[in-house]
Amino acid sequence: MPHIPLPENAPGPRGPMLFRPETARPMSEMAEVLMRGTSTLTLAERELIGTYVSAQNDCRYCQTIHGAVAAHYLDGDEALVHQIKCDPSTAPISAKLRTLLNIAGHVQQGGKQVTAEDIAHGRAEGATDLEIHDTVLIAANFCMMNRYVDGLATWTPEDPDFYRQRAANLAQHGYAGSATRT
Repeated sequence: MPHIPLPENAPGPRGPMLFRPETARPMSEMAEVLMRGTSTLTLAERELIGTYVSAQNDCRYCQTIHGAVAAHYLDGDEALVHQIKCDPSTAPISAKLRTLLNIAGHVQQGGKQVTAEDIAHGRAEGATDLEIHDTVLIAANFCMMNRYVDGLATWTPEDPDFYRQRAANLAQHGYAGSATRT
């Protein structure tokens, strides 16, 4: 049960965003730019970064919905998403993505946990400065959203099909404005 009265049937951040819509627009716009804007990181890679950070933060709603979006972009590969959430070091992903997930994990622990060595390793595996920047910002944004969702005890559906359906909608329509649609 949410800690404050939130609109019914509005899961995750959607409830609080409907509660205070003036905050919804800038948060949705940032998500749209980070997760779907111009980037050399694929849509799936960006969703995997968010999923990994959300799993590290134990935010069930965010890791499930963004994992479902990642799986949608990966032709339904839910096993890969699960493996990245549990142990990305053994996942069949590029060395570059593995280093970016490491950076994201350090951001999740605290921004000062990201080291010059982490960045050098990312660059050595082919990560650009923009990819490193976006990884750090995606991780920081997900930490904020995880705390927003869990800090207000928002509604988190149990049905995996809910997340698959919502993922398909997010993949098609994006994040901008999604918070105001129920």
